[in-house]
Amino acid sequence: MDGVLADSEPLHQHVIRGLLAEYGVDWSPHGHDPTVGMRSLESFEFICSRHALPHDPRRLDALYTERVLPVLRARVTPMPGVPDVPRALAARGLRLAVASSSGPAVIDTTLTTLGVRPLFETVVSGVEVARGKPAPDVFLEAATRLGVAPEACVVIEDSERGVRAARAARMRCVAVPCDATRDHDFRDATLVLPSLPDLLRCPLLA
Repeated sequence: MDGVLADSEPLHQHVIRGLLAEYGVDWSPHGHDPTVGMRSLESFEFICSRHALPHDPRRLDALYTERVLPVLRARVTPMPGVPDVPRALAARGLRLAVASSSGPAVIDTTLTTLGVRPLFETVVSGVEVARGKPAPDVFLEAATRLGVAPEACVVIEDSERGVRAARAARMRCVAVPCDATRDHDFRDATLVLPSLPDLLRCPLLA
């Protein structure tokens, strides 16, 4: 979802940086942000392992969620090709699901604000499964809810962690990097495309 359907990675990073700045932490990773693609609680566990903070990761995650929802409602925008590409794929008879590391409230707010929730048959949050990406759990749960074999699924991802999760799920994976992930290693992707509209000419989805 984030970085594939929604141009939301900068908004999430803005809120995280602002929250951590209140505790004197300058969270501005140079180059590759190691938390991209993680569940938000895992991101704060990672950050807390490197910085002394007055709250535990769960409290920081709750504060982050509280602050990011109004930002998403006011400022989130669709990635190029949204909603036209998922709408066209659904018209071809493809069954669509969202499998995101984000929490349920973030997913619901993002999809609702973009007006695309009805295009997806099922939605799975990373907090609903035992392990986050790069474990395959969220993708396998989406396939189970769709009643589709993992080998018949194609995952669209924007992050290295997500690509690894898709391959661990035995699914083909098309990587469509966003601005925040252009330096990621996508060697495990089945295919790398420059933009979402290129999916409409992708042989994997024919």
